[in-house]
Amino acid sequence: METTFSLQTWNRFVHEGVLDSSRINKRLAESWYRSREAQVNPHSGKGRSILPPDLLNSQKEKYALLQTIAQPHLDKLKQFAKDLGMIALLIDPEGYVLSMSGSLQTKNEAAQINFVEGVRWTEDEVGTNAIGTALLTEEPIMVTGSEHYSVASHRWSCAAAPIRNDDGKLLGILDVSCPVDRAHPYTLGMVSSVAYTIERELSIRSHRDEMELMQQSMDLLESDKPVIICSTKQTVVSASKPIRQVLPGWQGLHAAAVAEYGYTVQMEFPVISRIHGGRIGTCIYLLKQDAYPAKSHCSASPPRPPFQFRGEAGVSKAFQRTLHESRRVAPTDATVYLLGETGTGKEVIARSIHENSPRKNGPFVAVNCGAIPKELMESELFGYAEGAFTGARRSGYKGKFEQANHGTLFLDEIGEIPPSMQVALLRVLQERKVTPLGSLKEVPLNIRIIAATHRDLRQLVDEGKFREDLYYRLHVYPINVPPLRERKEDIPYLVRFFSDKFGWNLPLTPPFWERLMEYHWPGNIRELMNVLERQHILNQGEANDPFPMLRHEAHDPFPMPRHKERIEAPHAPSATLSLREKIQLEQMTDALQKTGGNVSKAAKLLGVPRSTFYKRLQKFKETTAD
Repeated sequence: METTFSLQTWNRFVHEGVLDSSRINKRLAESWYRSREAQVNPHSGKGRSILPPDLLNSQKEKYALLQTIAQPHLDKLKQFAKDLGMIALLIDPEGYVLSMSGSLQTKNEAAQINFVEGVRWTEDEVGTNAIGTALLTEEPIMVTGSEHYSVASHRWSCAAAPIRNDDGKLLGILDVSCPVDRAHPYTLGMVSSVAYTIERELSIRSHRDEMELMQQSMDLLESDKPVIICSTKQTVVSASKPIRQVLPGWQGLHAAAVAEYGYTVQMEFPVISRIHGGRIGTCIYLLKQDAYPAKSHCSASPPRPPFQFRGEAGVSKAFQRTLHESRRVAPTDATVYLLGETGTGKEVIARSIHENSPRKNGPFVAVNCGAIPKELMESELFGYAEGAFTGARRSGYKGKFEQANHGTLFLDEIGEIPPSMQVALLRVLQERKVTPLGSLKEVPLNIRIIAATHRDLRQLVDEGKFREDLYYRLHVYPINVPPLRERKEDIPYLVRFFSDKFGWNLPLTPPFWERLMEYHWPGNIRELMNVLERQHILNQGEANDPFPMLRHEAHDPFPMPRHKERIEAPHAPSATLSLREKIQLEQMTDALQKTGGNVSKAAKLLGVPRSTFYKRLQKFKETTAD
């Protein structure tokens, strides 16, 4: 898509300052002039401002809603972009790249000009580009080759579209970028369409959240304390009677404006959706300013200590959300409900919550409710007195509840607890007292409860297998723990973490990583650990096959040829193929010709896994044969 004409136009403008506006798009011409006024170096253009990991995480938290709504669409774009050698990006309103996914080869090429996650890609930083120009004009735009102001981007083609909220405020930018030789004119239309879909979903989500926020705040309306409920936009949607009586036009008022009426913030906490578990607003308790000592409202809050996580946090958005919620709830005494598949690391999260809480110096007691025989559960949890039954210990036994006193009790697999014990457990949780078997003395408890399960307790309640009152007693602060297949970008970090921790010798080669990333991990992190340990053992002997640990799994969906194969390219594209498939076939044919029919090298050239290359090749052969 590059032309000699456009390069000549760029050269003349850069060296002579002359630009024939009739020969270039108006928006690009305006952007070139802005870039020159900003003194952007046209002979460079590499990213200059890149956020370190901690600041990038803060930036992602700041725009968490945008990422949450956009993520399913980015996931769909990811495979499309990967197949065509492109990358899909989400950018915040400040110009920082929040996420980048797609072709690994293209990502590596982008890194050479510092086009990476966390970089600020604005006109002021790198000159005319689709992302920066879309941020300023708030219009969709495609910038290809030497239409970019800086020479570092001349090898690139980028299509970007703005994402706005209902008020027209810019929320971010969606972008798809690729090397010039892989560019397609329809990319801009696709990006604009996806951006519009994200806008509609954000609008729907915003209205639903506001309705839920008002419903959740109904009980506070008649409170005699000054309280306001604010949306995520920091506008007041609900207020208690004292506020309604003294604040004219309180509805829609910005939260900061209450200071003008003599109020200051006493405390605030997030309001969490019962539907999707995300933050939908803020509940703010107010005080008259004269109720505070002078200047007390001006003092800065002490910095929040970092959240210490004893496992490997990785970089995935899914698990970062889990850690964010864990960090938020840790300082409180609220009961936590961890929901996640078997092997996802729920106990590690529970222990981390404990170790970051005021109870960190107290005991952490873990109980697997599914592993205790039904007839022993009561004595195991509640303990027993001396002589309570035949065979009882002479001095009695402190149950898990009493052992956890002044600390945290982790009830794992709470969904497995039998109905007879559910009543007793509910009573202990309500009264915070336990009576050991064979004793008349109640033992007061000062404990925090963290419950975990891989089962849907709500469904068990509906089926009559779990008490609804116990469910609500446990389901205070739910935290979702994602399965490994939803956080595959964390696999390299987990592998290195376990390798360092256990001293495992592993073949950390590209095929090894490719295999691990393709597998669907039904057993989650626990299965990953088992696989790595087996590979470590096999690696001590003569095993040359890098994947025996997965080949022995009956459910392995990725069988691969064990020998190098030279394959001829398929025939010309069939008329039954879609445009996307024709492009894929042309790329594969070209790669096979360049590599002399070597599939491994051809797959590497296109930046796709060898197994994926084989599957497509077989599909196209069958199609062209028809």
